[in-house]
Amino acid sequence: MIESVLKERIRELRKAKNITQGALANVIGVSETTISKWENGVSQS
Repeated sequence: MIESVLKERIRELRKAKNITQGALANVIGVSETTISKWENGVSQS
């Protein structure tokens, strides 16, 4: 449940600020792929 809320919140806030996944990734120091995985609910094994 928390994962689904978190992924939606990340996407919602990013879009509200008109920030691309790449720009957010640069600001927080992760890859664009990581942001995409977070927003799509893909977890690491």
